[in-house]
Amino acid sequence: MSRQTEIIANQSDSTFSVIRDFDAPMAIVWRAYTEAVYLDQWWGPQPWRAETKEMDFRVGGHWLYAMCGPEGERHWGRMDYTDISLHQFFAMKDCFCDEHGVANPALPESHGRISFHQHESCTRVEWKTTYASAEGLQTVVAMGMEQGVRICVDQLVALLASGTIV
Repeated sequence: MSRQTEIIANQSDSTFSVIRDFDAPMAIVWRAYTEAVYLDQWWGPQPWRAETKEMDFRVGGHWLYAMCGPEGERHWGRMDYTDISLHQFFAMKDCFCDEHGVANPALPESHGRISFHQHESCTRVEWKTTYASAEGLQTVVAMGMEQGVRICVDQLVALLASGTIV
């Protein structure tokens, strides 16, 4: 098992994939990805932070959140949950939006799936996001998605190590 974050931005199929093994039980890692109180602690790459406005984790529900910057900036995102299998995976549509959750058509939308696999000594999370085009993928990569995800995952590692999620 690897404790390094693997990130692959694949232009040929317009996908962005993240794989990481966490030293925590699956139920704890699942909660970190599916409960606003924990997402708000790791989902924004420092010095940014996530702030949940609404969260309804169920098929047909959504998570509306702001990425809050150190100068008071707020950039909004919305994740619509399209399929959920407890402690196995959830699928979603993800977009940039305004504070009311209305999608911003100038920025790319994606569809993704986050899967959870319990191994003897860890939980593996595999996250694969697909964009409508290579240009859409390139837009988010140019915005710093790879660096931001690495920082966020490191923050999640620290949160899990703190023992605050039970």
